[in-house]
Amino acid sequence: MSAALTVVGLGSGDADQLTVGIIKKMKHAATLYVRTLDHPVLNDLKQEGLVMTSFDAIYEAKSSFPEVYDEIANQLIEAARKGEAGTEVVYAVPGHPMVAEASVRLLKERCPQMGISLRVMGGESFLDEAFIRLGFDPIEGFQLLDASSLNTELVQPQLHTLIGQVYDVFTASDVKLCLMEVYPDDYPVFVGHALGVEGQEVIHKIPLHELDRIEGYGNLSLIYVPKNTDDALRRRSFARLHEIVNILRSPGGCPWDQEQTHQSIRKNLIEETYEVIETIDEDDPDHMKEELGDLLLQILLHSQMEEEVGTFNVYDVIEGLNDKLIFRHPHVFGDNQAEDANEALQNWEQMKAEEKKRKGQDQQKVSVLDGIPRDLPALMKGYKLQKKAAKVGFDWDDVEGVFAKIEEELAELKEAVQQGQSAEERKLELGDLLFAAANVARFIDTDPEEALAATNRKFVGRFQYIEERLREQGRTPADSNVEEMEQFWQDAKKAGL
Repeated sequence: MSAALTVVGLGSGDADQLTVGIIKKMKHAATLYVRTLDHPVLNDLKQEGLVMTSFDAIYEAKSSFPEVYDEIANQLIEAARKGEAGTEVVYAVPGHPMVAEASVRLLKERCPQMGISLRVMGGESFLDEAFIRLGFDPIEGFQLLDASSLNTELVQPQLHTLIGQVYDVFTASDVKLCLMEVYPDDYPVFVGHALGVEGQEVIHKIPLHELDRIEGYGNLSLIYVPKNTDDALRRRSFARLHEIVNILRSPGGCPWDQEQTHQSIRKNLIEETYEVIETIDEDDPDHMKEELGDLLLQILLHSQMEEEVGTFNVYDVIEGLNDKLIFRHPHVFGDNQAEDANEALQNWEQMKAEEKKRKGQDQQKVSVLDGIPRDLPALMKGYKLQKKAAKVGFDWDDVEGVFAKIEEELAELKEAVQQGQSAEERKLELGDLLFAAANVARFIDTDPEEALAATNRKFVGRFQYIEERLREQGRTPADSNVEEMEQFWQDAKKAGL
């Protein structure tokens, strides 16, 4: 048999707020432990003769909070195991034992496994004082967040927000940077120290950007961010985007959006993709931001159409993508290793093959060429087909073999033209030549689509140079001749176009 273990809450800091039951427990404990002596109530209790052991030294000995709380839980369990049956080990924590107390959470997990009786007695938490001193009603919508693990995805402006465990100015600085991703820099926030403790309570109302300029942060500090239903604060959230698209498609929304189907906006998806690519080629971040938004809208619209008939919604799309990314990156989220990009790509391909097996696809009927979209641009598709075939050995030994193939295909195209073969035959011979030219790209580590796109841009720049020079003379290309335009073309080349 072992001693019982009881956890009690010391409240938010005022001794008058302690219950009689908790005071009795602490006075009659076989052994009294406190997580930290840095709490106003304990000064009063020590003056009444209570003997207690604190875990403050563990904070100095360990390098992280999880290690601290793990060690505290271990020592308490060991003390209970060694205690005499019928006695009680009492562990006192600031506030309420079930509010922001990691060591108590560990005890609740481990004590049943060790056969130790665990009882938790609540005390007033800092939340009770926050509701009173900061003057808001949690029924309006409220969230409690931990400063040490805060991120923008957790912050919901439409809720009153309390942020606890703001132990120092460095933590306050991290909180400030996180909140400034959601709120304006001058958004009013409150910093509370020792709420409800007579003679120690301090409340500051400040603009958000001054959050790390306030002194006095410690164990009894918190940050309060008042709720705000202004739609402007939700504009950066994905949830708001989903809501807007739903409104556009719903009765009373936009008549045009309501009428669209997957097929009717199919071309929009293609066009928006190419507009994004154009901003990438032009190295125009501002325009890219806009065009990525337009592309994202297409994804939301297609997902919304499926949500309306109950097949899936955009959050199912996100879940599937998250699962795929984690599964295909075992070198990041698992135990595999990848020293460079090539090894990472190999892991990706291996996991893709594993996915197919799990989906029950008949590997004997799977083609090496599977997985390439049917409607890819022809040059890009040809390049990808060649890459897949090369992985299983269907390839030239070196680039010289490809050059010879290009010469062969060029000769066949010339012959088809010179002999007056049909348009269909000439088209096929031209396709063979382009396919062979694309094959060179793999050997020189160049994407043929990007290479041709660069040449297209170069052609546009030089031809527009010709037009500009002729325009200065009051003429157009139609008024000029090939020789004159060729001279301007050479000038454009010298100008670096």
